Amino acid sequence: MLMPETISDHPPMAARPSAPRQRLRYTRILESAAAFARKGLDSVELAEVAAKADVPLGTLYRYFPSPTHLMLALYRHQLDELQAGARTGPARFRGRALPGLVMEIFHMRVMQPAVEQCLSRGVYLPDRDTTALLREIDALAEKVVGAAATDAVAARVLLLTVTGLVQSVRNRRLSLFEAEEDLKKACARLSPGAEAGFTLSQSA
Repeated sequence: MLMPETISDHPPMAARPSAPRQRLRYTRILESAAAFARKGLDSVELAEVAAKADVPLGTLYRYFPSPTHLMLALYRHQLDELQAGARTGPARFRGRALPGLVMEIFHMRVMQPAVEQCLSRGVYLPDRDTTALLREIDALAEKVVGAAATDAVAARVLLLTVTGLVQSVRNRRLSLFEAEEDLKKACARLSPGAEAGFTLSQSA
């Protein structure tokens, strides 16, 4: 079933700003939105996000015409931050960092139901800016995990594993602990570097 935001009409989403002042305001909106991501998508009120970020509602609507746009942009922002953090780590630790990185993505999705709803229900529809956002998120996630795994196929499989485990936790088919253990094992099997530097009993 498609999300209402995906199938209804919205004004086009403005591109991310390049001017420092606007970029600061844009980031403030996303940081304020993080608190709302912990609720369901139906509970995300753009007017409340604008008030929390202390920006005019019109400014928020220009960048994020719907809660779906906002939640997807928030997740993209979080992946950008993960990528920036991964880049600063020494290259020799990349394999060892893989389980922690994948676990971080897993927890971001589990702990942010509004984001997860957008990701799990999002569909690549022609001529939709949500489609462009989803494609960018998919490519960014593969790039982030791929750099740590040093294998694009392993990265894709791990991200698909994350998606399945998040759904299993949300459907109560697995406990959070069981899903974490399965994810650690998947990282160890799909990346020799991770296997060498990570114990399955180690906490994420």
